[in-house]
Amino acid sequence: MDKKKFINLIKKEEGPKLDFKQKIDLVTESGRKELAKDICAIANSKGGRGYLIIGIEDKTKNIVGIEDLKISEEQVQQIVSSRIDPPVPVNLETIYYENKKLISITVFDGPQKPYQLRDNGAFYVRRGSTNDVMRKQEIISALQENLTLNIELCPIVNSDIKCIDLNIVYKYFKSQGIEINDNNYLELMENSSIIYLDREINKYMVTLGGMLIFCRSNYIYIPHNMIKIVNRINNKLDKYIIIKGDLLTMLDEAEKVLYRILPKKYPTEAICESIKNAVLYRDYTIYYKEIEVILDYNSISVSSPGILVKGKNIVSSYYIKRNMWLYEKLITLDDKGRFIKSGKGFRRIKKAFKNKEKIKFINSLKEDNFKVIYPGIKKYI
Repeated sequence: MDKKKFINLIKKEEGPKLDFKQKIDLVTESGRKELAKDICAIANSKGGRGYLIIGIEDKTKNIVGIEDLKISEEQVQQIVSSRIDPPVPVNLETIYYENKKLISITVFDGPQKPYQLRDNGAFYVRRGSTNDVMRKQEIISALQENLTLNIELCPIVNSDIKCIDLNIVYKYFKSQGIEINDNNYLELMENSSIIYLDREINKYMVTLGGMLIFCRSNYIYIPHNMIKIVNRINNKLDKYIIIKGDLLTMLDEAEKVLYRILPKKYPTEAICESIKNAVLYRDYTIYYKEIEVILDYNSISVSSPGILVKGKNIVSSYYIKRNMWLYEKLITLDDKGRFIKSGKGFRRIKKAFKNKEKIKFINSLKEDNFKVIYPGIKKYI
């Protein structure tokens, strides 16, 4: 955010899309709940993008700063992803004004309204400068305005819930602090859209999202869910390596293969970043394409089915996060914390090759894919 825009913001009065806070508390449970509530209310309010500015007294508008407050975008994203359904797209910036450190949290105008707090099920909205619970008619209107098909929640016809790995299911719910047992696991899975009950035939089916996250043999039902690695570097390994399974297992296996093939000096973590983003953001409705990684001496490329879609009325560098249901599950289940930092992948990729050859990002509408082209391994042998 440029300084001129920030100055214009702080000159305004608090309202549905603008909230000033002297400080926030991310240490206590009540403080994290309060932040989630504030972001939820701003996101549900009409008027485009909203802002939560920390370090300003809300009544006097005195600039007090937050010198002692340590807060990162990853912390905020983790709070949002675990407490708001669906997660709200946010961005955090540190701003220095009048020799004071301030934090600005941008709350983007996402397409999935209304947003709901998970702990109490409430939908919040801003009324003037305060948060309030949405009325029934407001919730209905928001649903009607933003009703879209969420492909991740669509059931896979003829799927059998026996393919689900209950160990992953139990891990997910326990990490959320939800007690799960043999008596309630079906109800919990249905309520979480992991499975779907077709009441006409009284049969459970697995949703697409449930397959991708919780089923290790999902290729039986969704064969396009795979990573194909074309190896033109190491003759001791297969030329074509196909990786299938649940998304986290696929990601783990792909990383192992890359580190075996690529030279030690090569910034392999940048290739892993592209594969991680492809697994998360690819368009799973494109059933005739897989994620493809081509490893060559002259170049390395990672191709993901589906173009990246720019958000409406938001900064040019921001893309709509496709598959937010998957994102919440992955950020919860991934012990390595790879998805907590999701959102700054391009920056990390460029940084890995700083002062070296350029990286190409190709968003091809014609091919309906997004491709990242890296330098080859010649200079790293």
